[in-house]
Order: sequence, then structure tokens, then C-alpha cells
Amino acid sequence: MRDGIKELSSWPTIPQLYIRGEFVGGADIVREMQASGELAGLLGAVVASAVPPRIMVSKRAAEVFREATADAGPDDAIRLTITPTFEHDLGVEPPRPGDVMVEVEGIRFLLDRMSAARAEGLSFDFIEQGGQAGFKIENPNAPAGVQQMEPAELKARLMAGPVRLFDVRSPQEREIARIEGSTLLDEAKRDEILALERDTPLVFHCHHGGRSHQAAQYFLDQGFTRVANLRGGIEAWSREVDAAVPRY
Repeated sequence: MRDGIKELSSWPTIPQLYIRGEFVGGADIVREMQASGELAGLLGAVVASAVPPRIMVSKRAAEVFREATADAGPDDAIRLTITPTFEHDLGVEPPRPGDVMVEVEGIRFLLDRMSAARAEGLSFDFIEQGGQAGFKIENPNAPAGVQQMEPAELKARLMAGPVRLFDVRSPQEREIARIEGSTLLDEAKRDEILALERDTPLVFHCHHGGRSHQAAQYFLDQGFTRVANLRGGIEAWSREVDAAVPRY
């Protein structure tokens, strides 16, 4: 049946969409048609006018955007795509049918209809720190995610008062090195955490940040909304904050 469908439409992939017996396209084409509003028209639905979202751009981010589009064509603009999982993608492209255009600080943004609906209140900044640089994008519409906490920020919080900081490493690793004020995450401690209010701030760390990110994601999935992972783990803590903590 799968081979027959491909032969019927002369299209190499499935799924395929047909409307009233007419082949429309495969998944990628249908996504593009949905974003532009063309799909709703084919289905006979009324397409409401897309509302341009409010987008904020810092002074430094605006400078970088202008540099990126300095050699662009007269119709080109910053293409902003926001996926259903709120991943943000930037490019420089000409407009497409159905695009929503937003102009901020003389910079033009192009969004498909679905991205525009996810972009209300979005803000751009450009951060340069430690030899690295990149856009910082804050989207208030995105679901709660694991926050990456820098070692210096964790130090400041620990100095300000108690922090629910959980070590997800093994007891053997904890014997080698530990962060003062942290607690080993075991089954009993997990149950204690699950009994807390869901807006309780939680911070997790491991050796390099991988295991603790998975632990943080677990508690995020349990409904906690203020969950952070120590970026770089105890290794980064030893390098950047407390050299007395052994590295291994």
C-alpha cells in the first residue's frame, strides 16, 4: 500500500495529504501551507488576519542585526522561525506569501503565521562574555524549561541564604569533592522534593552538567516551574569559584 501511494502521486515520501481527491503534498509542503494560511483556504476555512507580535530588540542586538543585513538584498529581512517546541531560528531571506512583517528599530523581521502567534513579547539581546558571543532570546510564551545557572550566580545565591542544591552524582564521587550547602539526591530526597510546592526553586549539579540536567528535566516534568542546572557542574565550580574543591 505504501509503495502504491507513492506511485499514484509520483511523490517519494509519506504521509501525503489529499483534499477532495487531489494530491496536495507531503509533510514539509503541508507545514509551509499551514504557516502561510494557504492550507486553511484549501479546506474552505476563513483565515483570520495575523496580528503582528510585539518584539523588543536591545541596542547591541540591533547593531548586530544591521551588520548581518548590510549586504542583503533590498527585499531581504531577518527571518524568525519559532518551532512548536519554541526553538528559535534566524536567517536572512526575502518575504514569502503569508508572511507577517514586524519592524523594530529599523530592522524588519519576517515570520510565518504560526511563528508570529508564538512571538508576542519576545525580546532579543546580544551577549559577549568570556570570548563567546551570541543572541539571548527571551520568549514569555515558551513553556517552563531547565534554566542554566552560572557558577558565579550560584555562589551569590548561596551567600544570600539557603539554596535547595542537589548533587546527583554517586556517593563515591561526593567523597572526592562537594559543594558546601549541597545535598545528595537519593530516593528519599526525591520523595521529599516531590512533596514540595511546585514553585519551589530547585538547583541540581553533577560532575559536568549532563546528569544533573536530566534530573532537573525530571522534576520539571513533575510540574516544578523554577528548576535550574549548574552549567559545567562541579568542574566549573572548582575552576571559576572555589579552587579548593578537588577536580577529578
